[in-house]
Amino acid sequence: MRDLFDRIKENKGPLGKWASQAEGYFVFPKLEGHISNRMKFNGKDVITWSINDYLGLANHPEVIKADADAAAEHGAAYPMGARMMSGHTDLHEQLQNELAAFVKKEAAYLLNFGYQGIMSAIDALVTKDDIIVYDVDSHACIIDGVRLHMGKRFTYQHNDMESLEKNLERATKMAEQTGGGILVISEGVFGMRGEQGRLKEIAALKKKFNFRLLVDDAHGFGTLGATGAGAGEEQGVQDDIDVYFATFAKSMAGIGAFLAADQEIIDYLKYNLRSQMFAKSLPMIFVKGALKRLEMLRTMPELKNKLWENVNALQSGLKERGFDIGNTQSCVTPVYLNGSIPEAMALVKDLRENYGIFCSIVVYPVIPKGLILLRMIPTATHTMQDIEETLEAFSAIRSRLENGTYKRLSQAVAMAMGE
Repeated sequence: MRDLFDRIKENKGPLGKWASQAEGYFVFPKLEGHISNRMKFNGKDVITWSINDYLGLANHPEVIKADADAAAEHGAAYPMGARMMSGHTDLHEQLQNELAAFVKKEAAYLLNFGYQGIMSAIDALVTKDDIIVYDVDSHACIIDGVRLHMGKRFTYQHNDMESLEKNLERATKMAEQTGGGILVISEGVFGMRGEQGRLKEIAALKKKFNFRLLVDDAHGFGTLGATGAGAGEEQGVQDDIDVYFATFAKSMAGIGAFLAADQEIIDYLKYNLRSQMFAKSLPMIFVKGALKRLEMLRTMPELKNKLWENVNALQSGLKERGFDIGNTQSCVTPVYLNGSIPEAMALVKDLRENYGIFCSIVVYPVIPKGLILLRMIPTATHTMQDIEETLEAFSAIRSRLENGTYKRLSQAVAMAMGE
């Protein structure tokens, strides 16, 4: 028998092993200043492409006033207790009703956090007799929710309808034996690649198979569709989504999330979502703040229009310069380059220190070895000058990557560290 912590001491994990070189800079970085298109990093001004503030609401004067007024009136604690016991208010109900109307569903239920909320929703929706079929590239919160499931689950290849159909055939045979049902899970927008889930094609399979569809639309809510109701509205299949989930952490620049579905389903979830039944109610600061943000989503289409003006300018500019941005169909803008993890570190340091560009870096094991993904999130607050400076910087760092500059720099660092 070994000590539980022996493994932890020996193996820090695929990302943790880089902690001594990466922490405080590449991971757990500290951006300072007002949330905006330009902030400070290590004391220097940088153009920020890593903030999920799609509509620029985080530092909007009307939003700041609403948050401040709510804090002044209620403090940070009210209401106290779980919703079922002592933490329920008229404003929680109002927000739920407005969210349901916005995404064109009968009812909605407010969640404290997105990650825990969808995990708990998956757990509540299925029993051990049911089968889950989900996209292999689903977000970690979905994967963790599926891990709670005591029954069978199958993954289908990312956005591959042939693979989904084969797994639905397997799931159908199994459900006939167990007497259970089938839950299919997809994202509205896959946050790493920016691809929309093929919701229209998934919904069409309902004619052939008996299943219910849960969609995590964290990145689609507020950014896609004629009114901003998300990927389902964008693809014309909002009615075919049986349970719709979105978070306030992207377009709404806040804390919280919600589920929306038919009234009967929401009534069931209200009494069976363990993450909400046994957790303190969402404080009034966030409830009133979300009501204000939702009002702005509904009444200020210019925010989404400006966002997409910037998205189109950035993505078109990258493609014109020969960059690989994959198959993004959303605001999420990935830039794929070839290189090792040490090269990626040297590249990003150059980008931040010498070009004043701050964007997220993604490497193995999140993506295959040998690939570097620079993930960019355009917002309504970015300017055409920001975009032009960024395009120039990206052209420069690509040249340095291709001519071996970053490889030499990473080798020099490794030698200096005695590796």
